[in-house]
Amino acid sequence: MDSANASSEVAHDFSPLIKVHKDGKVERLRGTDIVPPSLDPKTNVDSKDVVYSPENNLSARLYLPKNTNQNQKLPLLVYFHGGGFCIETAFSPTYHNYLNDLVSEANIIAVSVDYRRAPEHPLPIAYEDSWDAVKWVASHVDGNGPEDWLNRNADFERVFYSGDSAGANIAHHMAIRNGREIIDGFNVVGIVLIHPYFWGVEPVGSEPTDVKIRAGTERFWRFTCPSTSGLDDPWVNPCADGSSLASLGCARVLVFAAEKDFLCPRGWFYYEKLKESGWGGHVEIVESKGEQHVFHLINPTSENAGSMLKKMCSFFNQDKP
Repeated sequence: MDSANASSEVAHDFSPLIKVHKDGKVERLRGTDIVPPSLDPKTNVDSKDVVYSPENNLSARLYLPKNTNQNQKLPLLVYFHGGGFCIETAFSPTYHNYLNDLVSEANIIAVSVDYRRAPEHPLPIAYEDSWDAVKWVASHVDGNGPEDWLNRNADFERVFYSGDSAGANIAHHMAIRNGREIIDGFNVVGIVLIHPYFWGVEPVGSEPTDVKIRAGTERFWRFTCPSTSGLDDPWVNPCADGSSLASLGCARVLVFAAEKDFLCPRGWFYYEKLKESGWGGHVEIVESKGEQHVFHLINPTSENAGSMLKKMCSFFNQDKP
């Protein structure tokens, strides 16, 4: 086969997300646009990019709300973007605009984490990158870290993780790791999982039972995580037998589901299993009627998106002194 044919022939086609050609070329079909950090004129939220992993050239985007006093301590959110582990970045217009609105409404400081993506960097690399970012954030607990915004304004007694879709999956696993690897002075109060990307071998609730649909879902998971044991791998199925839900390292969990999202039944299943696990915290689930997967990013001015934003703001500020 000549190189021109190899370049045009597709080895993996997961449209409308990503294609991989037989010559190894990766073609991302969405989530490729980026915007620079800035002082947002609409919300007056300021942002800047900082390197958290020089060895892997990885950065995070920090967000600080307007009129923040020099030593005012704010709840700290560590956010993980979605995109099926293979598209999108922390620097896309979608996530930049979303974090500006969230930080402004909730009056929090946020760190939006960029991580390496499959297939060039297959899972579990994204989890390791994300944990490196968490440890970098936690290096500021004594006020002596490399980033002044975190030293001055982050309340490390009120830390939260959140993410959407694959990012919600990451947020869950970061909280599990927090339960195993305690970081002194770094108190993760809660996690917010938005339309979490979880799955499993056996259908739950009203999940599709069609063999082709489920095979396609498994094919995509194996594409992003070639070393996986399958769809009951704890990375994608945190409710599988022998899972460690009870060791979740936070006190509160808020799950968002969308009625018309094929992942909706799995969000409810996670909610029920977490309640049954022996974990000692409080979990709540909110289902948005008539909505699709990550609708709040696609139509952020909708009524249901506004309700989600208000619910998250309340969750982050519930224990405010």
